[in-house]
Amino acid sequence: MSILVIAEHDKAQLRGATLNAVAAAQKIGGDVHVLVAGQGVQAIADQAAKLAGVGKVLLADGPALAEGLAENVAAQVLAVAQGYGHIVFAATAEGKNVAPRVAAKLDVAQVSDIIAVDSPDTFQRPIYAGNAIATVQSADAVKVLTVRTTAFDPVAAEGGQASVEAVDAVADSGLSSFVGREVAKSDRPELAGATVVVSGGRGMGSAENFKLLEPLADKLGAALGASRAAVDAGYAPNDWQVGQTGKIVAPQLYIAIGISGAIQHLAGMKDSKVIVAINKDAEAPIFGVADYGLVGDLFQAVPELTNSL
Repeated sequence: MSILVIAEHDKAQLRGATLNAVAAAQKIGGDVHVLVAGQGVQAIADQAAKLAGVGKVLLADGPALAEGLAENVAAQVLAVAQGYGHIVFAATAEGKNVAPRVAAKLDVAQVSDIIAVDSPDTFQRPIYAGNAIATVQSADAVKVLTVRTTAFDPVAAEGGQASVEAVDAVADSGLSSFVGREVAKSDRPELAGATVVVSGGRGMGSAENFKLLEPLADKLGAALGASRAAVDAGYAPNDWQVGQTGKIVAPQLYIAIGISGAIQHLAGMKDSKVIVAINKDAEAPIFGVADYGLVGDLFQAVPELTNSL
């Protein structure tokens, strides 16, 4: 049977998470179709049609889908779901908002946060903050999956020649309404997709001290991240949080500064290719996963590291 991937976009371009979700769908095997839902999103559908390995793009264009409200998007997915054996979402805030609604309406068990595909009905997913991997087999007629994007290399954004087919857009469900959106703007790369991440923890001491990381991040072209402890203390904004209850990242280089390495934080970054830790506590758990570790005062080490770059 065919596989339906639900595209994510910001009304201007396709989000990178969609490319990872398509890659996971290809591991399952079968024809991969992509659903693009929104208003005035023909250009997004055209981008999706160029993705390597995509056979068809379904374009649902209507006012009820303009703001991506979960209730309306879920209704749109259900409207086109017949005939698909798998419905695949990226395990992002958006995907995790819509997927459970779809699974509940289909009366099937969602398989969340998959990191590997063993067969069309068997998947691997992390449990216990990533300390164990569960192999889950689904007997449901339709498999609703969310994909951990860091576990699958994205497909090529060019090279595909899929057809774009318009489908009827659903009407407004009336269950929710769009009030407003506050978008954080930054010149730095998006945290979830950055190749280099510089993160600070409780050891930074204050929001003012957190600024010490900015010159280092600027020199490396890195995104800034934070541990939950730092976010809870008000040192950094919520959208910087890395960890089990924050964002899952797997950059080429992850620099953890003043982060002890609680299990919840490690769950969000331990798949990074190279991990560098700076902490004054030689017994900090972060050194257990670090490729390179520096035991010392971060307020001395970070400026020296920045100046040496």
